[in-house]
Amino acid sequence: MSEPVVFLIDNGSLRPDATFWLRCLADGMGARTTLPVEPVSLLHSHKVPTEKLDGRAATIVRRRLRECIETGHRDFVFLPLFLGPSLAITDYLPKLIEEGRAIAPDLHVRVADVLAGSDPENPDPRLAQMLADQVRGLDPGSETRVALVDHGTPAEPVNRVRNAVAGQLAEILHDTAGKVQPCSMERREGDAYAFNDPLLESLGEISDFAVGRLILAMFFLLPGRHAGEGGDVAEICEGLIARKAFEQIETTPLLGEHPGLFDILEDRLRAVM
Repeated sequence: MSEPVVFLIDNGSLRPDATFWLRCLADGMGARTTLPVEPVSLLHSHKVPTEKLDGRAATIVRRRLRECIETGHRDFVFLPLFLGPSLAITDYLPKLIEEGRAIAPDLHVRVADVLAGSDPENPDPRLAQMLADQVRGLDPGSETRVALVDHGTPAEPVNRVRNAVAGQLAEILHDTAGKVQPCSMERREGDAYAFNDPLLESLGEISDFAVGRLILAMFFLLPGRHAGEGGDVAEICEGLIARKAFEQIETTPLLGEHPGLFDILEDRLRAVM
């Protein structure tokens, strides 16, 4: 078994669409690299009823890693479908790997960099370019405001990635759109998490920003209860329109839909191979 087992890992979702998208990306990566790439979530997805997943159950890292170890595999590569160094990657994944190592001390594991790369202050510029492509697809004008929105995070390095990408995006769009404002969909309570501010729901309170048309540059990869159809982001936007903070709000496609994502994933995978 000289060929490593490659897991394309996301955080996981209870919504079937997220699993379907993860499978599509894994298949695409397998076609590009000629390696079998398995779509595996860290959490949640195994709870989705199989009948909602075309009869093919989703799985999670803890379960799938153990199954592979029991069938004799010892060489694994984890390819994170994460924008920044989330606690899921820096804290939870290492615990799962140690669980596997307790079963098989000779376990060999390589974890690729997240999509932004290893430096939160200088994220891979291709992420901003992908967002710029999607914003331009909505035909922005010089008076259009752009908000780069992410979920919000308890990990400050992830927030630094978002802010740095927003800066890169502003440079790319300087001649085709107005101000670019980073914001969070939500955050934990307390001053310790204030680095996530401003929140999406408060954009209407920012001076010289709440004018006319807003484009949301979605710093999300896969659909789910937050970024999916009828999700939390859409609900917050409805509230902004109802309060007349903006006349019009449009959202870009998710980054998982941009073909440039495969280029980044392939680079991350090859770097650890």
